[in-house]
Amino acid sequence: MDSVAPPGLSLVSVLSLLACSIQVLAAVLLTHRYGGQSSLTDKWILLWLFYDVIVHLTLEGPFVYMSLVGMVETSEGPLAELWREYGKADSRWLVSDPTIVSIEILTVVLDSLLALLLIHAILKDKYYRHFLQIALSVCELYGCWMTFCPDWLIGSPNLNTSSWLYLWVYLVFFNGVWVLVPALLLVQSWFSLRSLHTLRTDDDINNINKKKM
Repeated sequence: MDSVAPPGLSLVSVLSLLACSIQVLAAVLLTHRYGGQSSLTDKWILLWLFYDVIVHLTLEGPFVYMSLVGMVETSEGPLAELWREYGKADSRWLVSDPTIVSIEILTVVLDSLLALLLIHAILKDKYYRHFLQIALSVCELYGCWMTFCPDWLIGSPNLNTSSWLYLWVYLVFFNGVWVLVPALLLVQSWFSLRSLHTLRTDDDINNINKKKM
């Protein structure tokens, strides 16, 4: 895009960042309420999952609704203002871009459900915990890839990187966390499953040795 971004924070951008901070605070409170008996690692994972669900349902859910009945650019209300602010960095979010809306429908429905099930699996120590964790992480990474790759392939005409706010905060930070955290969760699942496999192998060897004695 050729438009020149404002040099600093506007009132709308400050309020938008404040709204995101409130979502983080809500996730912290939910983690404190429900994750008291969990390990430190699982508490951090629960914090992310609560935040993940909150964002998908309270922020991306309304975006999907606005995009299905019209478009963000012509919608009214505080959430429309928030999305119009983000749309200054990526204009596709303003005009009901089919690829973006399709990804967000999948995100709101599938990713939210997986995250809620994973929260339950962690809190109740269910055997399917890492299956859900891997599935959710792959879905989140796929969503990020499909959000940006189609635009990158045509030269990123919809991205506005002329402002540090738009580039480093809106595009890099707010999208980067949905790459970094799922990647870390995949690594955590890898090591957890490897440890379980090693433990099972050791138990099998011990059982074999006992039978030989």
